[in-house]
Amino acid sequence: MTSAETEKARKLFAQSCNCVLAAAEPLQFPDGALPEVAFIGRSNAGKSSLINALTGRKDLARASKTPGRTQQIVFFNLADRLMIADLPGYGHAKAPCVSTNRWNKLVQTYLRKREALCCVFLLLDGSHEAKDNDIEMMEFLDRAAVVYKIVLTKMDRVRSSEERGKRLQEMHKIVAAHPAALSDIIVTSSENKTGIAELRTFLATYVKS
Repeated sequence: MTSAETEKARKLFAQSCNCVLAAAEPLQFPDGALPEVAFIGRSNAGKSSLINALTGRKDLARASKTPGRTQQIVFFNLADRLMIADLPGYGHAKAPCVSTNRWNKLVQTYLRKREALCCVFLLLDGSHEAKDNDIEMMEFLDRAAVVYKIVLTKMDRVRSSEERGKRLQEMHKIVAAHPAALSDIIVTSSENKTGIAELRTFLATYVKS
């Protein structure tokens, strides 16, 4: 990425970003007039922290106090240029079955049928290896032919450069086996802002000039 692209993305994300609505069912989805990207990941993968870091706001996206209980898709409008969808987290053991079933219906409908969706950003906690349900989500996105990009979060918790390199190498091997996954992986930390400029620049490519 060039310095001009980075600066353009910085200015984009410095503009207003507001919560449009929280949709509990597909009929509540906004009209889809803007290009749209979505963030998804396991409960506690750091989605809310990453969205807040991207937009430079402390509490735009709020994590549920009870992981696995939030069952809505929250839509954010970035300067009338880009819609950001924050999908509910998956994989929390304490989520009740009825909530899990509702999550499956809502999220699968969104991922399969949302015409405005340009790319899904699948957030994986980089402080440990990919979990089985992370791989299952990748397989679902492959079957649905939804383009997605892996974002490793919380990489500040991986202290050793050797361990960070090993984790990234492992993920590249996994990504290579999934046809709908984009090859490059973005490494991030919401704490020290690692990868934030890179992710902003990539997101800005979906904004129409």
